[in-house]
Amino acid sequence: MLTILGFAMIATFLVLIMMKKMSPIAALVLIPAAFCVFVGKGAKLGDYVIDGVTGLAPTAAMLMFAIVYFGVMIDVGLFDPIVRGILRFCKADPMRIVVGTAVLAAIVSLDGDGSTTFMITVSAMYPLYKRLKMSLVVMTGVAAMANGVMNTLPWGGPTARAATALKVDAGDVFVPMIPALAVGLVAVIGLAYVLGVRERRRLGTLALDEVLVTEKETETVLVGAGGTGTPDSPAPGGGSGTTTGTTTTGSDDADDERFAALDPDRPTLRPRLYWFNALLTVVLLTAMIMELLPIPVLFLLGAALALSVNFPHIPDQKARLAAHADNVLNVSGMVFAAAVFTGVLQGTGMVDHMATWMVDVIPEAMGPHMALVTGVLSLPLTYFMSNDGFYFGVLPVLAEAGAAHGVTPLEMARASLVGQPLHMSSPLVPAVYVLVGMAKVEFGDHTRFVVKWAAATCLVILGAGILFGTI
Repeated sequence: MLTILGFAMIATFLVLIMMKKMSPIAALVLIPAAFCVFVGKGAKLGDYVIDGVTGLAPTAAMLMFAIVYFGVMIDVGLFDPIVRGILRFCKADPMRIVVGTAVLAAIVSLDGDGSTTFMITVSAMYPLYKRLKMSLVVMTGVAAMANGVMNTLPWGGPTARAATALKVDAGDVFVPMIPALAVGLVAVIGLAYVLGVRERRRLGTLALDEVLVTEKETETVLVGAGGTGTPDSPAPGGGSGTTTGTTTTGSDDADDERFAALDPDRPTLRPRLYWFNALLTVVLLTAMIMELLPIPVLFLLGAALALSVNFPHIPDQKARLAAHADNVLNVSGMVFAAAVFTGVLQGTGMVDHMATWMVDVIPEAMGPHMALVTGVLSLPLTYFMSNDGFYFGVLPVLAEAGAAHGVTPLEMARASLVGQPLHMSSPLVPAVYVLVGMAKVEFGDHTRFVVKWAAATCLVILGAGILFGTI
């Protein structure tokens, strides 16, 4: 019964947010609360929620101060050269911009933290997508998939969890998987190329007369052959009009439409402190990778130092905090709402029953192919539950079943990494709310767009792993 209710709760949540019948925060809170009462454990709802909040509180704190930190770095101009460089490379070509998004997200993902990756990627690419009226869900989808592939790095989390759960060496798990993961990353970049070509057909081949525009400039000449095709997906914040060598002027959403992040005259710029801010960011990311302190503590210290040095006057600090309060509230609110969902799933025992059912329905004849089965199961299971739940709760059971048929723990551990490109868009992953929140994309729109492409990427990695003999 709990198995059915668990799947029903998840399905209800996904359907309601994709149909936009409820906001993600409301759905994350009210749906599990209702199911908790329905299974007769309403009296323990408070305990489940507190347990969930306690578990996710460090993540929420990290995200809050990380948003403040990177928000300040954007304000002071740390990422301006990156945006300018990408703009010059992309030349306002939608295809290059989408491919550039995938490459940038993959490179930044080397730090092993999804939230950091999404904040930097969206900060750099959002002005381009908005100015050229490109589909923002293309940006969020490509960034999430690229980060999902790179999330398998040993310091990213899943590989370490798999190695710990099965008592094997993380290097032995990851290194043989590099060719398959490289194929997966190439697949993401190839998909970005295809999506970029579709955006180019919809919008036309564009070229910006001016690489940099200031806040005072309200128009940019777009030269090229416009198209009238329909986009592959909804384009929140984007337009579907055409450009045929005309001049587009500012609209009601003028502040978003301009490259405000590139305005060389904005008062928050701190050019004299550029190298200090760059060094501070490098030190922060290095300390995070080396785990010198807990990540929430690092970002708390980093945000406080960045604010104090760049904006020594208290009114200026308050203004910067107020400027980023919307993002902080949206993301942290979503994380705490997700804590209700995960708390009920785990507290009622739904997630345990779901995992046991999935293992029990595997036919005995599939025993010798348990690595393949694990790779396939990693798609839905890492999407519907946390990495901890999958790697520490489900994977050991699957590995034991595989061991009875001669499947090694290393093969099982490698196969378990396959679902990460899809996992990074799971409603239970806090970082995805940073991505959609900063990109101003509805979570339902992102989900509808990315699931099919992310699942295909996972299967490409699985196929490559089998082909190379590592799974």
